[in-house]
Amino acid sequence: MIQPRIPQTTAAVAAHYDELDVFYREIWGDHLHHGYWTTGRETPAEAAEALVDLLADRLDLRPGLAVVDIGCGYGETARRLAASRGVDVTGLTVSAAQAGYAASKPAAGGRVKVLVRDWLANGLPDDGFDRAYAIESSEHMPDKQRFFNEAFRVLRPGGIFGVYVWLSRSAPRGWEVRHLLEPICREGRLPGMGDEADYRAMAEAAGFRVELVSDISDRVRRTWSVCLRRVAGKVATETRYRRFLMERSAKNRVFALTLGRLLLAYRTRSMRYCLLVMRK
Repeated sequence: MIQPRIPQTTAAVAAHYDELDVFYREIWGDHLHHGYWTTGRETPAEAAEALVDLLADRLDLRPGLAVVDIGCGYGETARRLAASRGVDVTGLTVSAAQAGYAASKPAAGGRVKVLVRDWLANGLPDDGFDRAYAIESSEHMPDKQRFFNEAFRVLRPGGIFGVYVWLSRSAPRGWEVRHLLEPICREGRLPGMGDEADYRAMAEAAGFRVELVSDISDRVRRTWSVCLRRVAGKVATETRYRRFLMERSAKNRVFALTLGRLLLAYRTRSMRYCLLVMRK
C-alpha cells in the first residue's frame, strides 16, 4: 500500500471537494468519474455514462433493488441508475458542497437519497441493501479494510458489490512511487493507494468472494487528456482560474499538477484502473 508523506484524513478529503466544487463540475462534469471509451468516438459525457452502464450490467441491477452508492459525489450516477434500471439508491458523500448541488437536481422520482455522511461511520442497517458500489471513492478511505467490512455488513446475503478503483502496479519501481504515485496520493487527498493483491486480500478478509477483476485502464485513460485540455482552456480564457492557481491560501490548487501525473501514470502503466465485482 502506497501512502503519502503527509497523512490524509476524511476531513481533508471533504475540504478538497468543497474547495474545488465548481472546478470539478466544470472540468469533470456532474458524474465526477472517468469515462469509458469503446469506439473512441464517444463524447466525454457519453463515455462517463458508458462507465455507469457497464457497472450496472456487472451488478445485475433490476427494478426495485435497494442500492447504496459509496462516495456518490453529485448523485448523477445514482440518478442515472434510478432512471434506467428502476433501482432505489442511497448515496453518501462527505462533501456538503456536493450534497447541496445534488439536492438542487431532480430526485429521479424519489428513488435517490443523498446523505452527508462518512462511509466508515455510516449508521446504515445490517443486511439493508441488495447491491453496493463505489466509483473511485475507496481511494479516499483512510481505513480501507473497514471500507470493505462496512459494505459486507450492509449487504444482504447474495448481495453484489462493485468497485471502480485506481490501483498501483504490483511492485512499482522507486521512481514511479517518488514522482507519480506518492504525489498523486498527497495532492489528490488519497490516504493510500493499493494494488490488486491488496484489494483482493481486504475483500476476502471482509467475507466477500471476488468474482471479477477487470483492468480497463486503456479504455478510461483518455479522461485525463480531456481534463488537461479543459483546464488549459480555462486557464487561458478565464481570470478566476488563473487567480485560483495563484492564490496561496487555496489549499488544493496543487491538484492541477496531479492531472499531468495521472496521465503519465496511466501511460507508463504505473497505475491501473480496475473494476472489481464481489459477492456476499
